[in-house]
Amino acid sequence: MQHFHYHDNELYAEQIKLQTLAAEVGTPCYVYSRAALEENWLAFDNSLSHKLHRICYAVKANSNIAILNLLAKLGSGFDIVSVGELERVLAAGGDPQKIIFSGVGKSKSEIHRALEVGIFCFNIESDTELFRLNDIAAQMNQVAQISLRINPNIDAKTHPYIATGLKENKFGIEIENALILSQQIQNLTHIKLIGIACHIGSQLTELDPFMAAIDRVLDLVELFKNKNIILQHINIGGGLGVRYHSEHPPSIQTYVAAICKRLSDSPLEVIFEPGRSIIANAGILLTRVEYLKCTPHKNFAIVDTAMNDLLRPALYDAWQDILPLHQKVNTEKKMYDIVGPVCESADFLGKDRELSLSSDDILAIQTTGAYGFSMSSNYNSRPRAAEILIDKNKFHVIRQRETVSDLFSLEKTIP
Repeated sequence: MQHFHYHDNELYAEQIKLQTLAAEVGTPCYVYSRAALEENWLAFDNSLSHKLHRICYAVKANSNIAILNLLAKLGSGFDIVSVGELERVLAAGGDPQKIIFSGVGKSKSEIHRALEVGIFCFNIESDTELFRLNDIAAQMNQVAQISLRINPNIDAKTHPYIATGLKENKFGIEIENALILSQQIQNLTHIKLIGIACHIGSQLTELDPFMAAIDRVLDLVELFKNKNIILQHINIGGGLGVRYHSEHPPSIQTYVAAICKRLSDSPLEVIFEPGRSIIANAGILLTRVEYLKCTPHKNFAIVDTAMNDLLRPALYDAWQDILPLHQKVNTEKKMYDIVGPVCESADFLGKDRELSLSSDDILAIQTTGAYGFSMSSNYNSRPRAAEILIDKNKFHVIRQRETVSDLFSLEKTIP
């Protein structure tokens, strides 16, 4: 988080004093650092300079079109999981020929639109999806390029809700079925198999699960080769974790180096689908303390941000650092639970945080660039937060704060 730093006890994002920003744009608001975003993406690209590669940012992590536009300008591809994400990438200036369509439930209309704009590849997750794609491509007189996403039955050692590589998960094709399916593909005239894909989960902090998955992918590539099925790429997905609290994930450079070493004998293009590792530590969430409620049992700091704004603590029991915008010197600290106004006991942003607080203080919730705004909602009829992009000494409002009237603008009463 080096692009968010204290100077004279005041927290800055790049060259912008966040206290001043909050006074101007209000809270809650998401704040992103352009420098951090670009630095993370370039860490992947530079580490892969010696290897034929493609970096396809996972749009689900943060889909704001300003963020996508910055990545497109860097030359990034995109990993999408819905037609909404497809249209966002196109609106942001993304190249359709750098788009990969993942996900287990692609609808007919989504497939049609993806073929219409000419995306690079579909990651296929079942035989029924494969046959649907072939039928739609035939109707459109096209040949769809695909990868088979395999499920390697690897324990990613992450939260069960974001593990995707075990047999009990809904994702991917079991390895033993992939070879059978690849032979069937040879009889499908509107499908071209160009790759093998694998994604075993998110927020992985160890290299071993990645290596185990790659080994199984390489074994399958060799089996394909023996059947005269020649591929163009290996897609190893994403999943590299970031540090929220006490985790010690490998750096992007270490992660890429380990994977490239494992793939050193493979001439195939390697595709990465990073999301969290690109945007998580490029974003923070600003929130204002509304009330301090102190009881004999617990101290609460009730803030203007809630689980509808940041779902990760409620959904995953996630821990994210919470810092004051102004560091108070020589003042008493207390242990607080930082909670929101939503009518749920799960509505907390952090528990047992030692802080010196007063009403109207503003706090920064760290490492919220990924799965923050993109998972937010209007629960309790709360307008969603503004999004701000910092670029050195300038800031841009890249998403206006919603108004209450926005919440019911698509609704109507009946006679």
